[in-house]
Amino acid sequence: MTDYLQNVLRRPPVGWWDILDILAVSILIYEALKLIRGTRAVQMAVGSMLVLGLFYVSQLAPLQTLNWLIRNALVYVAFAAIVIFQSDIRRALAAFGQAPFFRYFTRQAADETIEEVVVAATMLSEKKVGGIIALEREIGLRNYIESGIPLDATLTYDLLLTIFKPGSPLHDGAVILQEGRVAAAACFLPLTVNPRLSRELGTRHRAAIGLTEESDAVAVVVSEETGTISIALEGQIERGLSADALRDRLRRLIQGRKF
Repeated sequence: MTDYLQNVLRRPPVGWWDILDILAVSILIYEALKLIRGTRAVQMAVGSMLVLGLFYVSQLAPLQTLNWLIRNALVYVAFAAIVIFQSDIRRALAAFGQAPFFRYFTRQAADETIEEVVVAATMLSEKKVGGIIALEREIGLRNYIESGIPLDATLTYDLLLTIFKPGSPLHDGAVILQEGRVAAAACFLPLTVNPRLSRELGTRHRAAIGLTEESDAVAVVVSEETGTISIALEGQIERGLSADALRDRLRRLIQGRKF
């Protein structure tokens, strides 16, 4: 123990490169935690940490059999992680591509996503067909995606109209967009319990508000009774939007700006 303390005290002073190194690692860990928050990856990450803890305990004890078992199993961990976390890895790379430095290159894709949503919402409104379109932002919606029918399809307004067409098996529930793609349809969303909301709001509007109360997602709602287009964010809802107003709101939100 004394030798360890002496080695620590003899280490060279911390320089600017060391600080930069620590800062970069801290940012990577922080972003990784943000990406897995709200997903099953959290429990798997906790389990992985417990296995690593057992590995170090088995070295100190020593527990030779346990140490041998974990040491040999770790060889396959990297391959297993790629298979298990493939969707999360894809999201992480996409989130990295949305950093301010690369935002200029992804703006066109975001504009295409917004335009498809606006056109679909407008056409649903004209036909008085109800629907909810939720757009994932920083907080993952994996739990809600898993409650619906996975699609992972290219986003087009035709696809959205087909999903919400009355009589379609996917008509009920919400469509969740993730990374500019249709991640899933017929998703169940939590209903808000806010007693101050107007009684005129139906289940769709309450589900959209409930989702935005628990995440930073944006939800576009089309009323089946009136054809009114609304947008929900942070537990609040704005009703009676035109196509131009909806497009303006979504552009500011998708590009990282606030209302």
